[in-house]
Amino acid sequence: MDSQYKSAGIENGVTNDRVKEVAVGNKRKMRGCDLVLRFLALAFSLTAAVVLGVDKQSTTVVVTLVSSLPPVNIPVTATWHHLSAFVYFVVANAIACAYATISLLLTLRNRGGKKGLATMIVVFDLVMVALLFSSVGAAGSIGLMGYQGNSHVQWKKVCNVFDKFCNQGMVALGLSGVGSILFFLLVVLAT
Repeated sequence: MDSQYKSAGIENGVTNDRVKEVAVGNKRKMRGCDLVLRFLALAFSLTAAVVLGVDKQSTTVVVTLVSSLPPVNIPVTATWHHLSAFVYFVVANAIACAYATISLLLTLRNRGGKKGLATMIVVFDLVMVALLFSSVGAAGSIGLMGYQGNSHVQWKKVCNVFDKFCNQGMVALGLSGVGSILFFLLVVLAT
């Protein structure tokens, strides 16, 4: 009797046509989710690169050279390209943004579901996860140094002087962190 149902295409009360219909529906839903995640990853990585890329603040710092002389006012400017970790952060987010654009176009074009292209995209998604997480870590460590300073090497904190610069840097780190998680979700959904 069991073999009779299998030969008729019926197992556990569900026809093979129904199983195929659910599989196709799930594939469409996953494809739509993939496109939305790629677009969001593009938006967050682009925004993070722009927010830190335009980050600049100028202020005047009072410096006392010798206690017997009057203090000297020195104009100082903080920009993202003065710190190599911030340069790495902006470049990594720009690379991730460019890749997200290319992968979005390839995903839209890959309607036939070519396995080789899909595998290549997943591998590069994983590379973007590593690139973005490493850039967030590098920029975050320098940002923390600017926020707290380091008494062991006599580095003073600077975020009390450059508050706008530091706040804008923290926002960029948060945006890039979300972009990293979106790329990670793309890898998880592909497996």
